[in-house]
Amino acid sequence: MKEIGFIGLGNMGISMAKNLIENGFNLTGFDLNPKQLDTLKELGGTPVATCKEVGEKADAVFIMVLSGAQIKQALFGDSGLLASLKPGSTIIVSATVHPSEIRELEQPILDRGIHLVDTPVSGGKPGAEGGTLTLMTAAPQQVFDDIKPVLQAVGKNIFHVGEEVGLGQTVKASLQALIGSTFTAIFESLVLGVKSGAKAETLFEVFRSSGVGSPLFENAASLIMERKFKDTGSHIGTMYKDLGITMNMAKENGVSMFTTSAAFELFQAGISLFPDEDNWSIVKLLEQIAGTTVEKSAEEA
Repeated sequence: MKEIGFIGLGNMGISMAKNLIENGFNLTGFDLNPKQLDTLKELGGTPVATCKEVGEKADAVFIMVLSGAQIKQALFGDSGLLASLKPGSTIIVSATVHPSEIRELEQPILDRGIHLVDTPVSGGKPGAEGGTLTLMTAAPQQVFDDIKPVLQAVGKNIFHVGEEVGLGQTVKASLQALIGSTFTAIFESLVLGVKSGAKAETLFEVFRSSGVGSPLFENAASLIMERKFKDTGSHIGTMYKDLGITMNMAKENGVSMFTTSAAFELFQAGISLFPDEDNWSIVKLLEQIAGTTVEKSAEEA
């Protein structure tokens, strides 16, 4: 399995494609943004003009787009992936969508003799760049075994979460509840400490060395103190969309999500105020309410 296709070469996708190329796979890719296709060519991949062309030689194709509607657009129609992908090949959906959206795609794909792998990812832009993503993979055991060497080119932690398509998205939605809530707790804790007289650097060092210290915390807190709210690879719209999936899944299953609900509301407010910025911009809303700013002190700046 050497011929790999990739649809969706955004912040995450282009880095995943780069790692596949560097691991010896021949990669053909498509994106609506011509600049991303130019970047793919510079990396050694082959850019094409349609999703159909992606599938013409591919043994497996990653789909890394923003929504279920975009997945359908990539798959179906005269220029879609299914118009060219051969039986026995594999579609790897790494986008984050509602579990029901991936399940409804399964039968039309299987009817063509093509395998479907449900494997959303976590780790953000740093994980995509470093090839250290966490993958939550749902697929029949044999399909998982066959595709695992490809997945290992983009991720460090590959979890086979079950054979039923949709379980990957279920685990991802549950994880996003934890991540979204953690982000908002980080923002609130920093604002509280600074407003109450502590230095941001002191809070950072104490929090980092405590039981809640993690790469997630360090990345978020560092970007806030550096006042970097754009182009960090973590657009606020993506987390807002993901938390919406989580809340819908919780409602459908009768699960109360008190903390995640509060996080979702903060992201909802954040995206209305800072629609072109990244997750960390929510701290600015909390700062405005508190009348303070979380930033490096003058002697540390």
